[in-house]
Amino acid sequence: MGSRTTLAISVGGVTLAFFIGGCLALLGLALGRVSERLVFGGIDLARAMPDILLALLLIVALGSGAVPVAIALGVSFSPFFAYVARTAYKREMAQDYVRAARLFGGGRLHVLLRHVLPNIAGGLVTQAAIILPRCIVTESVLSFLGLGSSPDAPTWGRMISDASRFIEQAPHAILAPMLTLVLLTVSLLLVGDYSRARLDPLRGARNRQGVMP
Repeated sequence: MGSRTTLAISVGGVTLAFFIGGCLALLGLALGRVSERLVFGGIDLARAMPDILLALLLIVALGSGAVPVAIALGVSFSPFFAYVARTAYKREMAQDYVRAARLFGGGRLHVLLRHVLPNIAGGLVTQAAIILPRCIVTESVLSFLGLGSSPDAPTWGRMISDASRFIEQAPHAILAPMLTLVLLTVSLLLVGDYSRARLDPLRGARNRQGVMP
């Protein structure tokens, strides 16, 4: 019952974080080293705060509700995508096809959008699948604290909070949302890890051998 609201907010937050982080990385890299330092200096300040704390501050400023929570989650997790996108951008910029595009007169922004972005989009989507479980857990924590969506919208966090009041009389009532939350997050983590291993077979082989990447 609460899965629809929780998933809608979490997917919306991850989608927003995906676009904010990708645009920030693109902006920093397209305008030169000075802009890159300024943009990622600000991102480092945001990364210094825990995701849940930054989301709490944003919800206090924006108010409660499904849309404010999705915005808070999107802003909170956007630094992760910004750094992932910058790493992917820089890795692709060192490839021969990018050098060839630059030699043929392609500007930096044109090369980033026309040649680099299509080649890193798949990896960024995989990272979105990996970050989605964290977003779901964060949304559930916010709902548990009463800072999530509106009270009439059922979420797993609110269901756990309501059931915890009657844990002595009906302990089984809290098990359904808790087990569903755990099973979903673990399943999504496994799917994300599998997708990343498929995109990078060497990394998957190293992980199976117990070697740190």
